[in-house]
Amino acid sequence: MKILVLNCGSSSIKYQFIDSDKESVLAKGLVERIGMSSAVLTHEPLGKEKIRIVGEILDHTIAIEYVIAVLLSPNHGVIKDKNEIDAVGHRVVHGGETFTGSVLITPEVLKALRDNIELAPLHNPPNIKGIEAVTAHLPATPQCGIFDTSFHSAMPPKAYLYGLPYELYKRYKIRRYGFHGTSHRYVSERAADAVGRSINELKIITAHLGNGCSMAAINKGKSVDTTMGFTPLEGLLMGTRSGDIDPSLITYIMGKEGLSLGEMNTLLNKHSGLVGLSGESSDMREIETAVAEGNKKAINAFDVFIYRIKKYVGAYAAAMGGVDILVFTGGIGENSNLVRERVCEDMSFLGIELDMTKNENPPADGDLSAEGTKTKVFRIRTNEELVIAMDTKEIVDSMAKN
Repeated sequence: MKILVLNCGSSSIKYQFIDSDKESVLAKGLVERIGMSSAVLTHEPLGKEKIRIVGEILDHTIAIEYVIAVLLSPNHGVIKDKNEIDAVGHRVVHGGETFTGSVLITPEVLKALRDNIELAPLHNPPNIKGIEAVTAHLPATPQCGIFDTSFHSAMPPKAYLYGLPYELYKRYKIRRYGFHGTSHRYVSERAADAVGRSINELKIITAHLGNGCSMAAINKGKSVDTTMGFTPLEGLLMGTRSGDIDPSLITYIMGKEGLSLGEMNTLLNKHSGLVGLSGESSDMREIETAVAEGNKKAINAFDVFIYRIKKYVGAYAAAMGGVDILVFTGGIGENSNLVRERVCEDMSFLGIELDMTKNENPPADGDLSAEGTKTKVFRIRTNEELVIAMDTKEIVDSMAKN
């Protein structure tokens, strides 16, 4: 089955065209600057040269038209007829409490997505636009929604409830939802496969570290806690997000600086985190360079970043009554030897100890733990698009059986 996987943002669409039977990527690309006359489509077909097309792409419907056209291109495409697109899988950020798993998109599902816009005002509207754009061009093609939040829907109330009046939860659904669910799910399953054990007997801590960062405690294959909360702002220090702070700081800073709600939201989400503390960059590679040069603010930012991760490793080990595997993934988790080293430093009391040679030259997906240690440490490349494709295949296959 050939599946088009879409991740639609407000002004961009990332896509992969995946052969789910072979689990291989036939083509991938990105449409940027949607809504502008100088929009750009970058397309990379399997075994062919990457191409770049600049044109006027005023909305998501036109963007999807471009994507389909380039997949059909005699020179740069990978299919000859659009009917070869068997299904479309959409990354949808927020399913609220409505969706606890991946679903076939129907008019009822679209209505529920619109009802959840208040929970994800920046993400769900472009996700919906992507679905509507595909419907316009491929009306007979089944579409599926795979939610960032659904993997965390197994969390118990003790993990997802906040210490607020319960009526606020009932009235506004204020609770911890968690995000990066497809990534946490994928790498935990890969880690279980790597040690040759059923995920249903393992306690796994996954650290998805990129510009956005989150961790999850996965007990017997279920997410029982995660660092991101009602929004992706909570938890770890991130590239531009503050992570955990004293809630009273919000009203305090607003009063001192005379900020509006919107301006305060921008401060916490866009100007905090690594870039806010360091004054240098939100890019960990640049932070590490500044640390090596002795930049004190960069050192502080790096130390806070590491300290938050270490605290959550300890907290999640306590919550699960132990830990069998620690997984690093995401752009930073996969590529920063130094971050992995510092997080695992002085963690032997949890059975965590790195093999420094393996950490410096890690295999693509591999065990980095020292010989004989109780807790395995893995570096695993995440593949959220494959999860979306395989869930879409499962849903479409079940439709055919029924």
